Order: sequence, then structure tokens, then C-alpha cells
Amino acid sequence: MAASVLSALVNNRSGSHTNTYGVTSGSEMDTSPLDPEIPLLTYGEEDAEISSDQHALIVQPFMGGGNRIHLMPFPDPSVSLPPRPMIPKKDIAVYGYGSVAWKERMEEWKKKQNDRLPVVRHQGENDGGDYPDVPDLPKMDEGRQPLSRKLPIASSKINPYRLIIILRLVILGLFFHYRLLHPVHDAYALWLTSVICEIWFAVSWILDQFPKWYPIERETYLDRLSLRYEKEGKSSELASIDIFVSTVDPLKEPPLITANTVLSILAVDYPVDKVACYVSDDGAAMLTFEALSETSQFARNWVPFCKKFNIEPRAPEWYFSQKIDYLKNKVHPAFVRERRAMKREYEEFKVRINGLVAMAQKVPEEGWTMQDGTPWPGNNVRDHPGMIQVFLGQNGALDNEGNELPRLVYVSREKRPGFDHHKKAGAMNALVRVSAILSNAPYLLNVDCDHYINNSKALREAMCFMMDPASGKHVCYVQFPQRFDGIDRHDRYSNRNVVFFDINMKGLDGLQGPIYVGTGCVFRRQALYGYDAPKKKKPPSRTCNCWPKWCCFCCGSRKNRKGKSTEKTTKRKSRDSLKQIHALENIEKGLETINSDEPCILPQEKLEKKFGQSPLFLASTLLENGGILHDTNSLLKEAIHVISCGYEDKTEWGKEVGWIYGSVTEDILTGFKMHCHGWRSVYCIPKRPAFKGSAPINLSDRLHQVLRWALGSVEIFLSRHCPIWYGYGGGLKWLERFSYINSVVYPWTSIPLIAYCTLPAVCLLTGKFIIPEISNYASIIFMALFISIAATGILEMQWGGVGIDDWWRNEQFWVIGGVSSHLFALFQGLLKVFAGVNTNFTVTSKGGDDGEFSELYLFKWTSLLIPPTTLLIINIVGVVVGISDAINNGYDSWGPLFGKLFFALWVIVHLYPFLKGLLGKQDRLPTIILVWSILLASILTLLWVRINPFVSRDGPVLEVCGLDCD
Repeated sequence: MAASVLSALVNNRSGSHTNTYGVTSGSEMDTSPLDPEIPLLTYGEEDAEISSDQHALIVQPFMGGGNRIHLMPFPDPSVSLPPRPMIPKKDIAVYGYGSVAWKERMEEWKKKQNDRLPVVRHQGENDGGDYPDVPDLPKMDEGRQPLSRKLPIASSKINPYRLIIILRLVILGLFFHYRLLHPVHDAYALWLTSVICEIWFAVSWILDQFPKWYPIERETYLDRLSLRYEKEGKSSELASIDIFVSTVDPLKEPPLITANTVLSILAVDYPVDKVACYVSDDGAAMLTFEALSETSQFARNWVPFCKKFNIEPRAPEWYFSQKIDYLKNKVHPAFVRERRAMKREYEEFKVRINGLVAMAQKVPEEGWTMQDGTPWPGNNVRDHPGMIQVFLGQNGALDNEGNELPRLVYVSREKRPGFDHHKKAGAMNALVRVSAILSNAPYLLNVDCDHYINNSKALREAMCFMMDPASGKHVCYVQFPQRFDGIDRHDRYSNRNVVFFDINMKGLDGLQGPIYVGTGCVFRRQALYGYDAPKKKKPPSRTCNCWPKWCCFCCGSRKNRKGKSTEKTTKRKSRDSLKQIHALENIEKGLETINSDEPCILPQEKLEKKFGQSPLFLASTLLENGGILHDTNSLLKEAIHVISCGYEDKTEWGKEVGWIYGSVTEDILTGFKMHCHGWRSVYCIPKRPAFKGSAPINLSDRLHQVLRWALGSVEIFLSRHCPIWYGYGGGLKWLERFSYINSVVYPWTSIPLIAYCTLPAVCLLTGKFIIPEISNYASIIFMALFISIAATGILEMQWGGVGIDDWWRNEQFWVIGGVSSHLFALFQGLLKVFAGVNTNFTVTSKGGDDGEFSELYLFKWTSLLIPPTTLLIINIVGVVVGISDAINNGYDSWGPLFGKLFFALWVIVHLYPFLKGLLGKQDRLPTIILVWSILLASILTLLWVRINPFVSRDGPVLEVCGLDCD
């Protein structure tokens, strides 16, 4: 009877023909082996694990060597089906006893069948590893699926783009072939200069273009992250994150902006016990300390309000400044009431913060004092002890609704004269060590003080990559794009940098990952410690299985050598792991008796040389998944020790560990070292921007910002970490290396760029040109080159989602920054490296209170303005002289003039935003700029007239006109 039931189930499922006993005919039998876990079958034996009171039928084994097909329908578990036995009135005791407990065994079997279902993989997914089994989730469940996937650019967009790049390379080859074989003999110096500049531009274009060969986009699944790591009824298994906020000067980085960043962090949509915020005050300002204290008090009201109504963004300044009518669409009255009350509280909070700023303008002669009368330790900015204050996170730190708040810690590292503190990189490394002692989260997020969290789920977005069981273990950091508030609609100075963040970074994400840009980046702590990335398992080769042993292509000796090397590698890894285990045991023993005279073994000595002499910190470095060893209150003394000035002496901090020293752009260097260790990074662009910040919209501040970036690139270029010669034999891919080479070489483009922008004026003033008389063949090559350049830009805008305005502003500011900031950075870098002349940078102003776009028209004198202004003047003068000469000489002179005019107008159009910045809102040009520029332009003009005058050196040539003048 049971066989008949099974036969009916098989017929309903597959429609196959069976006999009366439910046995499939021999022609239709499956060749799969029998599964011993299928119910109803015991092959004539009783199962000892089943008690005798659980009755079932014992089915005899099948004869004839055939295999039985076992298929089972999968009904919807949410729909309860009524029992439908074939003979409802029959007593179950009639069946005797057997091996199957009907209900329990059937449910267990269904669960096992679900577990055998395959894991769905998406197109383009990284094959970094296999998903481990999670017994609480069947494999077809959403929580078992990948947490993210790659989205390749559509072939209809990327294939024409690649084709145009190849065509452009071919056209460049023909262009240089023509240029080199057709010199201009009467202007050989101009021709040679132009050819050298064009060759450099072509090399720079190759370095910039080919890293964009494999652009991709990514998609995350936050619901799957929650299903996997936040199971109902259990505590959250999401990893902890330590968030770093860095600030220096509270007068240039207003405390209100820093407070908004901190508030957005404390209100983030993430388990509160998994978040710790560390604020680095490298200026040891009491203003920052007091502002942070006020922020911690206001957070007790702000955080529950954000989470109760799920508002975005969670920085109050930007939330309340949104132009949205909250009274429309039938908003709940309770929300309107509480929002108005919260806005009043925030206005009072702003008054308190602004009062502190006003008070800080007048520092007492004896310095500031604390509430108990003790002097403020940071009165001397260059000589003060380390300071750590835990504002939130200790016992009793609850919000007004009784819920726990994330940890908030103030940190100011020790400063002493005679020590090199390494600016921002040193401050970040101090935070790495302090956080390892106090919370030791396995992941770190660093943001600038003006970059608030605009998307409360940003941390979850990053965890979709970091905690992905398949590919997450190979990811060193997740970089988010930088987005900005407060920029004028036309983005005159390309502050948004959309081309870089939406085109270049997507291209790098298809290689080994984007470069680190200094903020909005989630790190893996182990990667910052200088460890190598896990090695990927290579699939076994089938060569040894398909050829005989005596075959010369696959001899046994190779197999033996491979086996021996594998055995040696395994032994070496086991020894290293044993050393680490013994080192951890020794360190934990040292935690109990720090002053013990017991000698340390060698592995611990190596750890001390790498990380410094702190037993607690050394123990934390061996905990890959984070976690602390003692109560927080007992760790403050050790935390103060790890931020002392001499802690990093004779260690690898800044060399192989943490943020890397040696450049003011420590971000590029730090990411480069991680990629050299074999790690890969990920570029995450959520639909709602993860972070937003403020940008210097003033021309002078913008140029100084670009100057600092370019100087850092020059320092890296002249150091041992230059990607041209560093990191070979590691895990850095070739196209990724091209990108890093381009990031450190671009300041050198300023020299050929200035020379090339000067050539049009020289040609117009001298009447000569860099190209001989153009033939039809040359005209075709030039037109093809211009069309290929335009087509490349158009296709990039298409697959990158960039508007033509942003693309054109980027092109303009590339010229403006190249002829000003990059040139000064190049000379300052050479002086710093070879002559030891150090350059002190001022912190870029992060905000203004004089109205929207008030700083756009504010003029600040800087020597960076002189070169582009000079180029503008001499090109305008050249255009006037050229047109005047053509008018005087008649119709025949207009033809050769068009090429020169086009060349000069190309320069003027690219420098037009700079000209608007000089004129300002009042349409006035500062006197000092005008004087210096006219002086230089006059000197250059007179110099050319002296070297290459318009008349012959023997005097004017007089022709006989036939008239008797006497």
C-alpha cells in the first residue's frame, strides 16, 4: 500500500509510467545511486534508532539491479493541507512496526532536500570562494544568497567605447608619423616644442584611458544582509565598526560642522553596540572638547527622534535646511509636533555652540582652565600630553527614551617638540591604536569632519561587501564617492569632480578596485596592519590526469616537485600559525603579569618591532574578528600609552602598518600599499549618496587644495614608493599600476601644458606656426583625431552617467589647475625632496556663514593666480595682433591665421572660468594681479621681439618704386 502511495506521488510529479508496485520501468530508470536518507525504505532491515511504537511498513529491496527514482512534491509551507490517506478508517497498528517515524522523519527529510538545492549566483559575480553552510537557513532562502553582485556596463555602450579607443590609438600613430616627417624648418624650435608636448600628452592619455577598459557597477542586497546576520530572536551578528573623525583647527573647521558629522554617526542605522565614534582633535582645542560635550548631550534627544521617524539625512543642519513642506500629504500630527520641538532644541544647541566659538576668539593669557580649576592640557598646541575622554558608551549613557547610545570618544594625541607627528596620517594611526584598545572593531570608517553620513544605511552597504562569505575576505576597503553640498549650480571650478568619481573610479572597480581618496572609506583592520591578502585557491590542473606519466609534457617529476613545494609550504604555514598561537598565549600571560621577568619568545619580539610595545595592542592584532580583552575603564591607561610621541619609534607604523607616511596625500600611498599586498578594493555607489561634505568654492582655496594634492603626488613620485618601480612581484595588476602611475605623474604635465598654451600667442606674435602647410592627407588625420577625442568623451559620458556640463568643467579646470597649482607643486616638491625646504599648508576652510555661495566671489591673493593670468593676457594680445596683421596684409593672410586663432581661442576658452573668478562679483580685477601679469607678459613679448624681430636684422628692405623722390 505504501508503495502505491509513493507511486501516486511519482505519477503526479513526473508523469512517468510505473507498475503496480510503483517501480519505474527499466528504460526510464534513473542512473543515480540510491539515497539512504529517503524515507519509507529500510531494505528489509529495522532501524535501531526508531522505537517499536512508531509503526511503518518495511519495503523489501528491489530486484533486477534497477535504481529507484524518489521524487517529492514541494508544497507551499504557508498553506496547510488536510490529511488524505487512501484508507482513512484503517488502523495504523495493522502495518506493524518499522524504521520510519512518519511525521518527524518526513519533516527532517524535506529540510535536507531543501539544503541540497543549489545557491543562485548572479552574472559577473566574483568566484572568490564558496558559501559556508548555515544550518538555520535553507540554500534557496534569501539570506543564503550573495550580498552583492557586479553589473557590467551594457555591451551596446562599452563595445563602441573600446573600439573608439583602439581607433584613436591608430590615429595617434598616423598623427605622430606625419608630425615627425614634416618639420617646420623656419620655426624648428616651435615645432620641436609642440611635438615633445604632444608626445607627453599622448602618454598621459594612455595612462588615464586604459584603466577604464573594464568599468563595472555594483548592486547590494540589504535585505539579505539582515536575513543572514540579524535573525529574529537573536542578537545581531553584524560586525562592529569604529568610525574616525579627524579635525585640527576649530576656527577653520567650524565645531558646528563637526558636531553635525558626529550626530549623523551616532544616529546611523546600525546596532548601537556595534558602533564607536572616535574624534581626533589634532589641535588640542578646548573649543572642540566643549563642543563635543554639548553634542553628546544633544544626541540624547536627536538620536531617538531620527530612529523613531526614520528621517534622512541625520545631520540636523542639513535635515532642517531641506526645502520640503512637511504639512503636505497628510503627515502624522505627532511627527509635525515632535519635529517642531526638535528644531527648537537644535536652534538652542546652535546658540550654545556659536557662543563657545565667540568665546574662543579671545584666549586668556594664562590659557583655558577646566571646570575644576586645572589648566587645560592643550593650552600649548605643540607641547601637551595625550588626552582621551569617553563622552558616551560608558555605563548609564542612555538617550531620553532609555535606549543605549553608541560610544563617543574624544582623542588628542601627545605632542612634543622635536618629534615628527606626520600630520593627518599620524593622527589616524593614533586612532587605530586607541580604538584597538577600547573597542577593537574588525572594520574602520574614516571621514573628514565636514563629511556627514547622508545615507543612514551606508554602513550596511559596506558590510554587504566586507561580510560577504564568498568574496569579502579579499576586500581591504570599500570606497564611497564624494558628494558635496553648497556648490554653485554651474560648479565653476569642478568641485564635484564627477568625471573622476563616476567614470575613472568605475573603471578601476573592474580591475583591482578604486584608489583610496581620504574620506568615506570603510577599511578592514587586518589590511591596515600590513598583512597580505588571503591567497585564492586555484582550480586543479587536468594536465596530469589526461597524459601518461612518461609524457614529456607532464612528467612525474613536475608532480613530485609540486607535491614537495606544497608540503614545505604547509609545514611553514603550520609553523607560523603555531608561532602566532604561542605569541598570543605569551601576550595573554603578559597581560596578567606585565612586569614579569619571563623572557619573551621571538615571535612576540617581531610583533613588538612591527606594532610597538603594548601587550594589549599586540593581543588585539591577533584577533581577526575583533573584540577586547578587558573592561573599558581599565584600558584608558594603556590607550594613553599608545598615543604617546615615542610609541612609533623603531616600529613599522607609517612604513608598512597603518596610514603610510612620506606624503601629504597619505591616502593614495596607503591604498597603493594595500593593493601591492594583493588586496582588492570595492567601489560602492548607493542610490542615495552615502556621505556628503563641503567643498572650497572660492578660487584661491580651490587652487590651494589642488596644490596640496599635486604636491603629495610629486612626493610619492620622488620616493621609493613610486609605482613606476615599487611593488613588482606582489599582487598589483598592470592596469591598476597604470592608474597609480598616472596619479603621481600628472603634476609633471604642467610643464608641457604651459609650453603648449604659450605657443598660440608666440605663433600669432611672430607670424609662424608649428604645422607646415596642411595637405588633404593631414587634414583627414587632424579631423579624425578631433572626432575620436570627441567620441571618446561622449561615450564615457554615456556609460558613466555624466552630463556634458560636468565633463566640460572638468576639462577646463584640468587646464587651470595644470598651469597653476600643478606647476607650483612640482617646484615645491623638488625643493622639499632635494633641498629640504618644507612647505606648511593651511587647512581649507570648511564653511561660511555669509549666505549661499558667498565665498564664490571672495578674492584671496595668492601667487598661484599669476601663471594662468599671464597666459590669458598674452593669448588675448596675440589674437589682437594676429587679426590686426591680417587686416593690414589683406585677404591672403586670413587663411594661415585661422589655425593660429583656433589654437589661441582653445586656450582662452579653457581659462574662461578662471577669468570670471578673477573679475569676481564686482567685475573688478585686483591691482596686484594686473600689475604682475602685465609685467610678465611685457617681458615675454619684448623677449620674443628681441630674439625674433618682425624685421630683418640688416634693417628694413627698401624696394625701388620708380619714383624720383628728389
